[in-house]
Amino acid sequence: MADTTGTNSPKVEHDVRDKVILLAGAGGLATATAARLGATGARLVIGDLSIAAAESAAEAARAHGGQAVALQLDISDETAVNAFVTHAIAEFGRIDGLLNIAADIRPQNMGRDTDAVEIPLDVWQHTLDVNLTGYLLTTRAVIPHMLEAGGGSIVNIISGAVYIGEPLRLAYAVSKAGVTALTRHIANRWGRDGIRANSLGPGGVLTDAMQANVDPAQREKSLSVLPHTRLGKPDDIAAMAIHLLSDDGAWIQGQTIMVDGGLTMRP
Repeated sequence: MADTTGTNSPKVEHDVRDKVILLAGAGGLATATAARLGATGARLVIGDLSIAAAESAAEAARAHGGQAVALQLDISDETAVNAFVTHAIAEFGRIDGLLNIAADIRPQNMGRDTDAVEIPLDVWQHTLDVNLTGYLLTTRAVIPHMLEAGGGSIVNIISGAVYIGEPLRLAYAVSKAGVTALTRHIANRWGRDGIRANSLGPGGVLTDAMQANVDPAQREKSLSVLPHTRLGKPDDIAAMAIHLLSDDGAWIQGQTIMVDGGLTMRP
């Protein structure tokens, strides 16, 4: 018997035309994702502590035909997050998607993120404030608007550090592990209301910053532990992000998806 639940006409892949999507965080991965979203007609509001980074991502979206607004955003500040979301509503009238990608990976923070005995408590708290509480703040700000719109998709960026058990970067790993619990909570609590939530874990990706700061020998070493032929590219992450944000990801709910060339194979 033929499957009559579908349609005879194939739809446009990863169609986010006219969807309003917020990107909380900028940088290489966000810029690649903004470009893809712009190319399929999304309307974006992009916030980052660095207005220059936010504007760079917005320009990538515009260059590919999308609409985008860049704002300065401190994701750890509830007032700033609420203003960011209010601006998005004033600009576009609705919210259909949220990509949480912000993280403080500056050397002065990550370089002091050590182990459970030595980590300074200010580093621990700041990392949780940005990487975990910040994601909670954006989530609680957008969900009422998504409910008004009939649903939406939230994508939270995590890390393989959640599973590897590194000897250092404790606060970073704990914050990202907490994000996976937040993601599943959102999926279970509001899934029947049309809201989806999934975690996306990038692997070692050759962003512009990585290419500038990691020498060929280090790249070869990173590649040697992968069951793959190359390291990642920002567009690899963008491809999965847009899948989850689009209606093509409608049946994916509460999942943690690692896009890392097979580095963290797990059930």
